[in-house]
Parts: sequence; C-alpha cells; structure tokens
Amino acid sequence: MERRPTEIPIDLPHIALADFQYELPPEAIPDHPVEPRDSSRLLCFDARTNHITHHHFHDLPSLIPSGSRLIVNDTRVVRARIQMQRESGGSVEVLLLDPTQPSVDPAITLASRGECYWHCMVGGLKKFRKTGVICLQFESLEGEKGILTANYVGESEGEVLIRFQWTPEALSFSEVLESAGHIPLPPYIKRGDQAGDAESYQTVYAEEEGAVAAPTAGLHFTPTVLERLKGNGVEQLQLTLHVGAGTFAPVKTARAEEHVMHGERIALSKKRMQSLVEVAQKREREGCPVVHVGTTSLRTMETLYWFGVGLLRGEVDPAVPEIRVGQWDAWRRMQDSGRLPEMHVAFEEVLNWSERQNLEALRGKTELMIIPGLSVMTCDALITNFHQPGSTLMLLVAAFLEGDLWKKVYSEARLREYRFLSYGDSSLLIRSRFPK
Repeated sequence: MERRPTEIPIDLPHIALADFQYELPPEAIPDHPVEPRDSSRLLCFDARTNHITHHHFHDLPSLIPSGSRLIVNDTRVVRARIQMQRESGGSVEVLLLDPTQPSVDPAITLASRGECYWHCMVGGLKKFRKTGVICLQFESLEGEKGILTANYVGESEGEVLIRFQWTPEALSFSEVLESAGHIPLPPYIKRGDQAGDAESYQTVYAEEEGAVAAPTAGLHFTPTVLERLKGNGVEQLQLTLHVGAGTFAPVKTARAEEHVMHGERIALSKKRMQSLVEVAQKREREGCPVVHVGTTSLRTMETLYWFGVGLLRGEVDPAVPEIRVGQWDAWRRMQDSGRLPEMHVAFEEVLNWSERQNLEALRGKTELMIIPGLSVMTCDALITNFHQPGSTLMLLVAAFLEGDLWKKVYSEARLREYRFLSYGDSSLLIRSRFPK
C-alpha cells in the first residue's frame, strides 16, 4: 500500500488520544451477533434535548421522521482471508488489503481471470519470503479442482505485494475466493469464521464486492425494517466505500495529528450523484434530514463535499480523473475560508466535474481523517455501533457530536451493558441541528 509523509497543518489542534479512552472489558465484545439481527439494542441520543432513550433496532422506523434520507454503504465483504500452504506443509495466512493490478479498483481486479496483484498482510512472512511461493488446492462451487498460487513480489512497511495465479483460468478471482477464502472477521473476535458469518457479517443490501471488513452499522438492518422505513417516507440512497483493514489499525501515536490515516476506495454512479444533489437541495429547502448509516457512509459523503469545495476554490485540478481527498485537505479548506458553501453547492460542483470528464461512474480514494474541530457538513443523524477506545472512529464520533457529548453516550452504554464493536449493539446519534 502506498504510504506518504503527512504534512500536518500548523493550525491543527493538538488532540491527545488519552482523552478518548474508556474502559472496555472483554466481556462487552461479543463473538457472535444476536438473532434476528434487528433485535439488537439501540441507544438513541438526541443532542437537541440532551436525552438518551433505549430501544431495539426494529424500533428505528419510529425514531426517524418521514422525509428523511437514509445514506447506506452497499459494499460487499469478500472472503479476503486465505489459509495457504508452503511446499514443506506449513501454513501461511494471507489477508488481502488493496489490489494493484490489473486495477486499483476492487471490482475490476476481482473480475480478473488467471492472474492479479494485491497488497497483503502475511502471517509467517519470514518463511514466505524465503520460499517465495505458497499454494492452495481448492474446489470451485461447480466442483472443479483448482490451484491458487501466491508469488512473493516485494514488501513495504509490513505489507507484501503478491502476484496471485490460479487454475482453472476461466474462474474470476472473486469465484476463487468464494471457494478458497474465509470471511475476514475483525482481530478482536477471538474465533475462526463459521458458516453463519457469510450471512451475518454482510449487510442485507450489500452489492459491490471489495471490502475486507463490514460496514457494521448496517448489519442490524433487515428487509422488514427497510420496508417499514420506506413505508414511512424515508428514502434510501446507496454509495460505496470499500472498507479496508486499516479501519482496525490502532492509533499508535500519542497525538491524533501524528497518525497516518489509511486510504479507502469509494465509488458511485453519476445517477446516484445526481440523487445526492437532490437530497442536499431538499435538506436546505425543506429541512429534510440526512441520516447516515455508519462511519463509512459519513466518510464518503464528507469526502464528496470537501472534494467539491476544492474544485470550487481551484485547489483541485479540474482535469483529475478521480476523486482524491487527503488526510488534512478538509481541515485546510475549512480554515482557508470565510463561509463554507452549502452542501448542494459542493455536490453540484462534483456532478459538474463528472460531466466535464464524461464519467458515468465517480471513483476515487479518500484518506480523510475526521477529528474534533472539523465541521461535519453532510449529516444530521448517524447510526453507528460502539467503537474501540482511542480509535480514529472514536474521534469521528466525537467530532460529529461535538464537545464531550460522546462521553455521555459511552458512559450510558457501558452502564446499561450494551454490546460493543462489530457484532455489538447500535446507536442513533441525533445532532442539535436535526429538525424537530
């Protein structure tokens, strides 16, 4: 994976990670989800009243007003963990991170046949480095015998570039993974994947393959909940952010501004971008709230906004073929202005850019790091799970709620014994700007 030195803006606040820690005992982290998935608990915090109420996720349609727009991430988790073998018989675990060839776009590389390249994490790297080749025999879903071979190419900062080759070559890499791979459960789930994880660690609206971790806020939704929301006049819009393993990367620096943020691929069609422009217009004209499902949806929408701001100000080359937002681009653009443009203005500029480029699909990469002090411009309420102490996701939640309100939420969740992290419970966080 490409790494770059991070230029820290001189006006960036010093944020001590110690201020975003809390006690999280192991028993608060479940290894399995509840069934049915919408029976999980739901903590609702309303910043307009400073009150917390307790519900179950199937109560969500009664908590979101008619006319709201629900933004979801439709990425689909791939079987990115592969248990391969050295010639001597020893096991080597490979975790896919980012594709490089034939494309950095996961959809294209997963559709490739016969060969592709990925950046990976490798357990037993020293022995793999020495042998250079590991293999795995598998049987396709159609019953064909196949062989997957991983060839060591090089490495950087603990990530290994691997050339994968396989037979039968008629199979796509996605089909190979369906037969040979495992569901990449998070490192804090202390068990191997099981048959049920193929369904439970996937949202019911997942479509676009490419994630190596689930957008876990969406795991609580069922078709019934979605239908009830639709019946109540809540419209759902989809976009894609392929969640990477970097979402679990611990912040090892004492201060947030010294952390190097991971990058993730985003994608949406021009038609969906047009729909987002309409959402923004209705929000500003009629007060229709925008509700994001998960930190990944929030990160994508904020990326689109700050990319649009960069285009409006001439800070982004209008000829760039892809969306790119660096770790501190939003912070610089917020500080460099008087009044920030409305959401619909920034979104319209992104749409105009895509039309000038003759793009039917908008793709790119975001390294945006959302920290306290950064204005969140696109979201009125956030549906999200409870996150790890001192993580970048914890910083995002603190930024969204503003001030120390996150402490009230997390203290209550711990007191009421909510379940935390990926297979845990959920929260609905409503900002003070949310229409009454």
